[in-house]
Amino acid sequence: MADTVRKIVYFKVYVPNRTGAGARVMGALRDAGVNLLAFTGFPLGGGRAQMDFFPENAAAFQRAAKKLGIKVAGKKTGFLVQGVDRVGAVAEYLDKLAGARINLISVDALSAGGKKFGAVLWVKSKDVSKASRAIGAS
Repeated sequence: MADTVRKIVYFKVYVPNRTGAGARVMGALRDAGVNLLAFTGFPLGGGRAQMDFFPENAAAFQRAAKKLGIKVAGKKTGFLVQGVDRVGAVAEYLDKLAGARINLISVDALSAGGKKFGAVLWVKSKDVSKASRAIGAS
């Protein structure tokens, strides 16, 4: 079974780096019925944290965020890779991007159990089209 690689939009949200701040945002989106394909969050320093949301339906996410008063800092494009787990699964995609001379901004990957893996790849906006061709994204 071949991997699935697709371009997906993601949205940045900045929250205070305090206990429960991220949980409130995630809970509000859950309660609004927003399904996420991926999510990552991390501290930025200066008392802030960044949350990146990869929603299944971008328009539904934007509507819910507006209704809930969640300030969305930006909409960008990333890549979602899903497939059968194997040794070097993510390395294959990193090699393809390196071969195309595309620098990754960030990558998150994990074994999802059941012999499946997933990864989210971030590249600079100027490199999205070239990266899409390099990794065979739909």
